[in-house]
Amino acid sequence: MRAYNFSAGPAALPLEVLQQAADEMLDWQGSGMSVMEMSHRGREYTSIHEAALGDLRELLAIPSSHRVLLMQGGGLAENAIVPLNLLGARRRADYVVTGSWSGKSQKEALRYCDAHVAVSTAAGGFVRVPSLDEWQLSPDAAYVHVCTNETVNGVEFAEVPALGDVPLVADISSHMLSRPLDIARYGALYGGAQKNVGIAGLTVVIVREDLLDRALAICPSAFEWKTVAQNNSMYNTPPTYAIYIAGLVCQWLKRQGGLAEIERRNIAKARLLYETIDRSAFYANPVQPDARSRMNVPFTLADESRNAAFLDGARERGLTQLKGHKSVGGMRASIYNAMPMAGVEALVDYMTAFEREQA
Repeated sequence: MRAYNFSAGPAALPLEVLQQAADEMLDWQGSGMSVMEMSHRGREYTSIHEAALGDLRELLAIPSSHRVLLMQGGGLAENAIVPLNLLGARRRADYVVTGSWSGKSQKEALRYCDAHVAVSTAAGGFVRVPSLDEWQLSPDAAYVHVCTNETVNGVEFAEVPALGDVPLVADISSHMLSRPLDIARYGALYGGAQKNVGIAGLTVVIVREDLLDRALAICPSAFEWKTVAQNNSMYNTPPTYAIYIAGLVCQWLKRQGGLAEIERRNIAKARLLYETIDRSAFYANPVQPDARSRMNVPFTLADESRNAAFLDGARERGLTQLKGHKSVGGMRASIYNAMPMAGVEALVDYMTAFEREQA
């Protein structure tokens, strides 16, 4: 029996994707090879690579002004790769800090530039998205960085503001492919694949083509976006199996009806879980309702001494990986695209029963 896996990442994959990968593990489509054994220059892998790029572009409706790069290092490495590629002749960048991950992005960027905190919601406990009039933007910033979904804190931007000429850069790791995005509003977007796109090892970067000439001389060539773009994401050996899995996920999403349909499902799942939390005095979610993430739902128990019992009971029912991040405690349910409504229904049924038993 497969568990309902609420892990924040690496996260659950659609069962159809796992089954197809298993079927093709030893022999990909009659090639006599596993994808893991293929030369990245061979025609078999090249077809996988091109299909994944094409499907990502189609699903996200990426305009011709932007390039799609398939890289390595995860979102954490991109925290350094972003300033190395976008500073150009400038030495300042603005950072909007709304949680753990945007805070890490800002601290990493300090190694390379004056990473100015334009606004931070730390004082209130990272429970909201700040309005644009709170942002103290620099006139000389090379770019403005945001994390549009905070995996740890459960805060999500409903939409990002228009900033004029300054490029907007977004870490979209934990809600990429969960809903449509207006890619044209961004100078660059990036995210690790291991939440909604596939498995660990792949980082997707989407960058506006006119920004590809800004890299600093110290930027390693394998992480220079222009070099990666010129070589169609094959400057160095790409994470071939991770790209293959991402391609299968994209094909699965297209069969489901694309991002509009998957967003509809994600809204329904999140609504059910938040309504269960809100109508209870036993559970609580600290995030302001208009900033709540559809993907990562942190919650606490009124009596934290019962946390261990809650987690033990959940595991017995096949509900796994519900322990909250160590920095915030409590619980966290990550309900990415691959989590079916039945999994969220099983969770809320258990939460209701546990509250009744503990009364």
